[in-house]
Amino acid sequence: MPPAEALQNIVVLGSTGSVGQSALCVIEHDGGAHLKVRGLSAHSRWDDLVTQARACKPRYITLTDPEAAVRVDGQLRGSGIEVLRGLDGIIQMVQDPQTDRVLTAIVGAAGLRGTWAALEAGKTVALANKETLVLAGPLVTDLARRRGAALLPVDSEHSAIFQALQAGTAKEVKRVILTSSGGPFRGKSLRELAKVTPEEALRHPTWRMGPKITIDSATLMNKALEVIEARWLFGLEPEQIEVVVHPESVVHSMVEFIDGSVVAQLSPPDMRLPIQYALTYPERLASTCPRLNLTQPLALHFEPPDRETFPALDLGFEVMRRGGTAGAALNAANEAAVARFLAGSIGFLDIPRACRAVLDNHSFDPNPTLDDLWKVDAWARQEVGCWKP
Repeated sequence: MPPAEALQNIVVLGSTGSVGQSALCVIEHDGGAHLKVRGLSAHSRWDDLVTQARACKPRYITLTDPEAAVRVDGQLRGSGIEVLRGLDGIIQMVQDPQTDRVLTAIVGAAGLRGTWAALEAGKTVALANKETLVLAGPLVTDLARRRGAALLPVDSEHSAIFQALQAGTAKEVKRVILTSSGGPFRGKSLRELAKVTPEEALRHPTWRMGPKITIDSATLMNKALEVIEARWLFGLEPEQIEVVVHPESVVHSMVEFIDGSVVAQLSPPDMRLPIQYALTYPERLASTCPRLNLTQPLALHFEPPDRETFPALDLGFEVMRRGGTAGAALNAANEAAVARFLAGSIGFLDIPRACRAVLDNHSFDPNPTLDDLWKVDAWARQEVGCWKP
């Protein structure tokens, strides 16, 4: 990892999404004292990417959608910004010798390729793409170890765990406790959820996120994926991970040590804080994020998740214990099912049902290669595409 005091050249993959935009806010606030944009990428939102490029003046931008890339031709002429295309462009940016840290914020399994390329080059990766470790956790962490690369968490829950773990050693950890807001349907019955529309599911009570992640939060699949991610990110055993519902979203997660001490990280819900910590670690810098006012009354509530109404969470624990190709099957099935729900072709409760069907029917391999995982990914998407409720 580069020295903390050095200027960090940052590549942001998925810069036009909610996490990417927050990352650019963090870098802008820094004012060039510690952080500088080296590269930006987007899939199809070429106009937003061009606007960002004009403001940040990176060395490169990359568009992974061919039609969008054509639209950018000539837009940045004379700016000194090189316009790249596709996966080759992603690889060139993240493996550039002058790139120090790569923030991977591409949504879904598509984020794995950029993360993999950055780790192959020994870069420090700020990981906002949980699907990378859900799909290929053992392979990704082994690659990071072999290349001397660092994986730093960006999700607020995993950042909280990462910070709390610094209060003790690995052998002193009894368990980690991921908190969940409960999503927009906390307390609802199965009968009520059967009538949920995409518009209702997209209204998250606390966080502002992209549509796929917002739907995952509503089904609790987001927490299921975070459970799997936590195992590989922190080298935990399945029995060391638990989930509690915390609707205020102030305690972002906790670590319990063997002596009974529980260390938590608290802050108002704002993604800029964990993003900044991942981009500047091991330093802490001043930020513009809102602060907790502990001189005012503050009530914090915790309750167990309703696993019967939200079965997606149990799918995550099952996949975490099974390993192998199960993560690839679950992740791809969920991405495809969420897309079908947003398109109106299946219901809200059909999302975990489709995932259950794929897990039950896929050819499980306990020790897959990366190519094997991509084959399972493709198969699972096809299965959900023709799945009937």
